[in-house]
Amino acid sequence: MAGTEAATDLGSSRRSQDGTATLIPHSGNLEESSRRGIKTTRFKDDDEVVEITLDVQRDSVAIEDVRAVDDGSSGHGGGFDGLSLVSPSSSRSGKLASKLRQVTNGLKLKNSSNKAQQTQLGKNTRKRLDRSKSGAAVALKGLQFVTAKVGHDGWAAVEKRFIQLQVDGVLLRSRFGKCIGMEGSDEFAVQVFDSLARKRGMVKQVLTKDELKDFWEQLSDQGFDNRLRTFFDMVDKNADGRITAEEVKEIITLSASANKLSKLKERADEYTALIMEELDPTNLGYIELEDLEALLLQSPSQAAARSSTTHSSKLSKALSMRLATNKDTSQFYHYWQEFLYFLEENWKRIWVMTLWLSICIALFIWKFIQYRNRAVFNIMGYCVTTAKGAAETLKFNMALVLFPVCRNTITWIRSKTKIGAIVPFNDNINFHKVKHVIAAGVAVGVALHAGAHLTCDFPRLLHASDAAYEPMKPFFGDKRPPNYWWFVKGTEGWTGVVMVILMTIAFVLAQPWFRRNRLKDSNPLKKMTGFNAFWFTHHLFVIVYALLIVHGICLYLSRKWYKKTTWMYLAVPVLLYVSERILRLFRSHDAVRIQKVAVYPGNVLALYMSKPSGFRYRSGQYIFINCRAVSPYEWHPFSITSAPGDDYLSVHIRTRGDWTSRLRTVFSEACRPPTDGESGLLRADLSKGISESNARFPKLLIDGPYGAPAQDYREYDVLLLIGLGIGATPLISIVKDVLNHIQQGGSVAGTEPEGRGRTKKRPFMTKRAYFYWVTREEGSFEWFRGVMNEVAEKDKDGVIELHNHCSSVYEEGDARSALIVMLQELQHAKKGVDILSGTSVKTHFARPNWRSVFKHVAVNHDNQRVGVFYCGEPVLVPQLRQLSADFTHKTNTKFEFHKENF
Repeated sequence: MAGTEAATDLGSSRRSQDGTATLIPHSGNLEESSRRGIKTTRFKDDDEVVEITLDVQRDSVAIEDVRAVDDGSSGHGGGFDGLSLVSPSSSRSGKLASKLRQVTNGLKLKNSSNKAQQTQLGKNTRKRLDRSKSGAAVALKGLQFVTAKVGHDGWAAVEKRFIQLQVDGVLLRSRFGKCIGMEGSDEFAVQVFDSLARKRGMVKQVLTKDELKDFWEQLSDQGFDNRLRTFFDMVDKNADGRITAEEVKEIITLSASANKLSKLKERADEYTALIMEELDPTNLGYIELEDLEALLLQSPSQAAARSSTTHSSKLSKALSMRLATNKDTSQFYHYWQEFLYFLEENWKRIWVMTLWLSICIALFIWKFIQYRNRAVFNIMGYCVTTAKGAAETLKFNMALVLFPVCRNTITWIRSKTKIGAIVPFNDNINFHKVKHVIAAGVAVGVALHAGAHLTCDFPRLLHASDAAYEPMKPFFGDKRPPNYWWFVKGTEGWTGVVMVILMTIAFVLAQPWFRRNRLKDSNPLKKMTGFNAFWFTHHLFVIVYALLIVHGICLYLSRKWYKKTTWMYLAVPVLLYVSERILRLFRSHDAVRIQKVAVYPGNVLALYMSKPSGFRYRSGQYIFINCRAVSPYEWHPFSITSAPGDDYLSVHIRTRGDWTSRLRTVFSEACRPPTDGESGLLRADLSKGISESNARFPKLLIDGPYGAPAQDYREYDVLLLIGLGIGATPLISIVKDVLNHIQQGGSVAGTEPEGRGRTKKRPFMTKRAYFYWVTREEGSFEWFRGVMNEVAEKDKDGVIELHNHCSSVYEEGDARSALIVMLQELQHAKKGVDILSGTSVKTHFARPNWRSVFKHVAVNHDNQRVGVFYCGEPVLVPQLRQLSADFTHKTNTKFEFHKENF
């Protein structure tokens, strides 16, 4: 046969040239497909064995597949177990690639006489697609019905689920998806079931275990042709071998539903026309199997570009070896390394907490020893020493708890001093939690102090003998207190009791369950909870501090003024806090004028407002916003999404609670539906001088800006910005600032972080920025579509690398997203626009491989400092922190991790 002659002649030719190559028979030499002239043979050089599959037609020979085979398997017949695809990036891409090219050239030479005849075939004769190695690599990764998340545990797990789901020994059609592990895509799984049943002539809606195994074996078949045929049969519902436009539309709609892409589903007609225009240029009204294969294999180079990794480089390989886990190390070494990483990441928090605890313990011991040596110890014993020791720590913590809420002071210290090098100001969420830790210290102090006095000190004094009471007369009077009530009704007693009650109320209503009003409507306490109740009760601390000063002056056992130290602890913190509130009161009256409003999918409200005179900020900072039409007392923080160089301020607010929901409602009433070319569901734009009768926006007050971890991005040569969902807001501001710098060139005007002050010129260190944005909803890309387009248009040198990831779409290679990938390639190639984001930035599917992302940055930026800034849910923090530590210790690139949790 032609195929045998071609392979044999070529093998003989190779032996005569170098004397090393041999042709190995493969289970009777050749395997032949009943559908096409598929010929398979194996080619050996030294200890490398290659299996080449040829498609031999009457007028052409094309490489169907190329696989590397273990030498030990060369003598075994049948099957393709243990085979791995040889890709251009393989370690065998030296001699082996050269041999493969010679094989290809030999085939081309042998069949050159047939090419003229092939080009003259009629228009109804389909040309066979020449499947190159790179195309085969893409094919083998695509159209996978069994993936890492679907059916990866094999037939044994499917059989186990069959036993759990079967009814009277059969599996219902509706449970097929769950049984094979394709959960969350029931409609898609049902279509797969129907196509497999049609192929076997089955009309029943149930499967026996043997029939299920037959279905499973076809779905798990790793041959690309079989997977392609299965997908084609799923689309071709009438089994006539042709896919009509209506059937294309149905599979687009099905794929969009499986991947939760509602907008793509709405545009199914447009994308159907796009596919038919590409695959049916002669308007036959249908496409065939070869057309679908051409669509899948047409862009292997683009698929390779999407990987954004450099696996073929020597540096990348060396980096992989350094990052590989050393399996020979002991378990102790592993834990020791983890401990060192933990210390390096958390040393600031550790030493601050250690210092705080040391001060509390020292104050307690000092006061404890002091009262241990006084006469009162003879009556009250260790009760009074415990009470007084706890009181001293209580005064210290009541003074300290005011400091974390002095936002302007912290912002100034963060930006103007070097204290931030040893105090974790940039860890703003955890630094805010310091307030809760200190509050816990206050609670412990109150419990020990009040408990010791009320349950121990006072009863022992009441029951003391006259002789024992004698030393107490200077403090409690010549006449012994008559009863327990005497202590409670005194100034020292009732002030202490009232403080405990007020602090308990504030503590309870500050809990998320009450503050966020999560009680059921039927609960009578619901009207007494919510943010307003939290706000009012939280401000009871003003009364608490006043009572604390009175309580500290009217002491039973201290009469000299310099021993009454409560006011000494509180003087500076209270003065600082009062100054902060006065500053905020005057500054927050700078009302802003609303310029533009947009309500986007995902319940996101975008507000564009005028910038107050003298208002200066850095990208990454945030402001507090108050809308009296919603609530006169509530102030909420939001990251600034505009850049310092913009002539406006902008914030993007996701509606999650009562206040943000009411704010969205108030502004939505003044908006209108978008016109063509505009994004957002509702819009109102007053920046163009357009008079709109319904644009009566409520008054907004702002307070800030305040510092956040992301504001330090200018200190790094390279930025790795990672945002999850709405967490991208502070990072978008950084992207815009970097873009503004690119346009200006050189240095940019540095801005005063406290918001008011002179500007000064400072160098802009950032030379490269990588932005990764992961979101679950396709509509989220509308939030910052303008920024994406602006970067793509103005960043001519490619300083900013944008990566959008839609995690609702199944990973590339999954059959459920195969058509989405095809559509994306077509749309981007023809119009330069992504089908999900509507920008020129191509969207990736599923979540990124963060290890590959870090590796990509490390390879490209050797011996540089990379600032890793993450903003989003805490779920990703441990992984990113660990990767930053790993790549810092095992490469020459230093990754410094900063986070801000939303």
